[in-house]
Amino acid sequence: MIPHPYLSLKIEFSSLTNILNGEVYQLRNDYHIENIFIDSRNTIANSKNLFIAIKGERHNGHNFIEELYFKGIRNFLIDQDISIKNYPEANFFKVTDSIVALQALAGYKRKIFKGNLIGITGSNGKTIVKEWLGKLIEQVYSVYRSPRSYNSQVGVPLSLWHLNHYQDYAIIEAGISQMGEMGKLEAIIKPKIGIYTNLGTAHDEGFPSLEEKANQKAKLFKNSSTIIFCKDFPEISNALHNLPEIEEKEFIGWSFEDNTSNYFVETEEREIGTAIRIPYDEQFHIFHVPFKDYASLENITHCLLLLLHEGLPIKIIQNTLNDIRPLNMRLETKKGKNNTYLVDDSYNNDLVGLDTALQFFSQQKQFPKRVLILSDLLETGLSSEVLYQQLAERIALENLNLVVGVGKEIKMLEKFYDGEVLVFSDTSSFLKYEKENAFREALILIKGARKFNFESIVQRLEQKIHGTVLEIDLNKITHNLNFYRSRLKPNVKTMVMVKAFAYGSSSHEIANWLEFQNVDYLAVAYADEGVVLRQHGIQLPIMVMNPDPRSFELLHQYNLEPELYSQSIFKDYASYTRNYNNRLKIHLKLDTGMHRLGFENHELDHLKALLKETPQLKVASIFSHLAGSDEAIHNGFSAQQALSFKKSADEIIDFLGYKPLLHLLNSPGISRFPDYQFGMVRLGIGLYGVDPTGLHSGQLQSVSLLKTVVSQVKHITKGSTIGYARKGRAIEDMKTATISIGYADGFNRKFSQGVGQVMINGKLAPVIGNVCMDMTMVDVTNIDCMAGDEVIVFGEKPNISEMAKAIDTIPYEILTNISERVKRVFYTE
Repeated sequence: MIPHPYLSLKIEFSSLTNILNGEVYQLRNDYHIENIFIDSRNTIANSKNLFIAIKGERHNGHNFIEELYFKGIRNFLIDQDISIKNYPEANFFKVTDSIVALQALAGYKRKIFKGNLIGITGSNGKTIVKEWLGKLIEQVYSVYRSPRSYNSQVGVPLSLWHLNHYQDYAIIEAGISQMGEMGKLEAIIKPKIGIYTNLGTAHDEGFPSLEEKANQKAKLFKNSSTIIFCKDFPEISNALHNLPEIEEKEFIGWSFEDNTSNYFVETEEREIGTAIRIPYDEQFHIFHVPFKDYASLENITHCLLLLLHEGLPIKIIQNTLNDIRPLNMRLETKKGKNNTYLVDDSYNNDLVGLDTALQFFSQQKQFPKRVLILSDLLETGLSSEVLYQQLAERIALENLNLVVGVGKEIKMLEKFYDGEVLVFSDTSSFLKYEKENAFREALILIKGARKFNFESIVQRLEQKIHGTVLEIDLNKITHNLNFYRSRLKPNVKTMVMVKAFAYGSSSHEIANWLEFQNVDYLAVAYADEGVVLRQHGIQLPIMVMNPDPRSFELLHQYNLEPELYSQSIFKDYASYTRNYNNRLKIHLKLDTGMHRLGFENHELDHLKALLKETPQLKVASIFSHLAGSDEAIHNGFSAQQALSFKKSADEIIDFLGYKPLLHLLNSPGISRFPDYQFGMVRLGIGLYGVDPTGLHSGQLQSVSLLKTVVSQVKHITKGSTIGYARKGRAIEDMKTATISIGYADGFNRKFSQGVGQVMINGKLAPVIGNVCMDMTMVDVTNIDCMAGDEVIVFGEKPNISEMAKAIDTIPYEILTNISERVKRVFYTE
């Protein structure tokens, strides 16, 4: 009978004779082998596990068989004679060389693996390329990657053992330190796709020359069909082209230096991160990555080319790149609140990686109290009962004081683990519990599958460096958007303004949510803002309201549509685009009374002449801007603007012979003038819950919550002064709180000396003295508070409109002045 391909991934002990050159020494129970181990310290005491005894320079695995047998291990692979009579219930299989047998066993698992296997080698960057690729690919496919730096003669086989039928991709790294090693690894890895990262000086002593080291590493790809590499390393390029049957291989050799290369990769440093321009399949793809150093750019380019080769959706790639982090953040110790330390491995969760995390955890000695926070273990290929029995046996070795389980399946752990266990159905339930039962003086390992969002646990538990956060409720954005949509006539489109960092809320996150909500257009002030949106995967049409000739290349490169508002800017853009065959969209701005930007009525003949001379340009919309829609007192003037706009727009439409979109109304205009909606409206400050007209009191929801923390509480004696220039003065004995926000964060200095106030524990606290750059002092004489308490700067109370009125400004300024150093947090319920 031919075995089912899925079932064939499980190996019975007796079937080792069909896979390895060796013999069964003793067979008592023919177990299905669940896992393999070579280190007695990490071996899980399960009767179905196999221990492979390896003789090394400083140790001999055979010396630990007695200990492991006593713990419950019943399957052993050996390469020296032992007295098996001492182990009457064990199975033994004897080979000539345990390492060769380990590799052969892994080779068998590889042979029956049906997914796509990616092999990675090189001097540096192997592990980080593997991890980044895994994170990027798993957005679409099931993917397995070898744990951490398992790339040696024994590490690779241990990695391959965990291949399973449900995995679409496997990513395995391979490293060598001397001649002849790669041939052994290639025989068991057999990658379909290869990535050769770079070539450096590591392990030079093991090779006669740099060229020969390049040749040896290249042998990993002897049978690969596609190989990705950087041509800027000529030794790599030469080594790969010396492989056999190169005519059957697809070489994707890219370069940062050679602009004649088919894969010439360009980078442009941004204020935050770098834009990478990659040609592939006769298209240019622009990605934004959150780092600037050469090594990271080299590593991510390898990843991006592989993703393009495999056809992953561009938008998913763009969005996932935002979450890419340096590898050292996957498992590191952080200072937590309440005198705790966190071992953060919330990046992902897998069965093999858990053992590595526990090993690292055991090395941390900050506190005797030890807590493990763990989610359901997903896609292990094991039944829940078997999986959590193994897990219980493993963590029993760690002397844990508490295990916190999150998920539906992990409750099974309670059946097998004798220690204290708390189980929560989801992360939010645990966070509610933790709020009332905070950990103190403990070492905490946090490891969870990405779907459980354990980053939120880390965020809750870690000690904050800067406590000022702007929270944005995406559900409230949806509410406000739908409120304005409900006031529109059928088929009227919506353009949303996301200029000025989306009114301080962070543009690309808001834009992504708006795209999900199916708005029709986005608008930004400058081309750079539009570029950021495109780099974050935003596909909606984007109008740029203040184009500059220096930004025309960006407009074309990122498919941005300029607003043309004068003869000079029109002529500049016409000149730039004169050789373009495809029609490029533009938006015509008419000045009907705002007197800021736009063609005036007397310029329409000149405008029509320009349009006639520029067949390469297509007018996507014609629009104007209301000057006084905020206030009812200007309703008459607004009506005059609307009539003037319609007359001028109709004249242009008659000339064009087609009808572009027309739009006039901003947020307050939508509220006041339903008859002037035309084909589209522009929604701005109203989206964020601010109603400049005052007509919708209670109907819009405040989207943003700016909060900080109390840094210190002081008792001030009567007559003392507070702050710079001694502007604050204690009329009586008083109590002050210093809060972690200042004018560098966007808390205006005009809020000094009692003008501004914040909310602490449900009570308003006025500012005393002058607002400082990074801190502000407030009067909390009648408020019970302490360091670490939350401070609401604005939200429901105080609200943005009240704050703006207090310093004689508008809510727009309050929002847009919030510094980018203030962390933005977006959430939806």
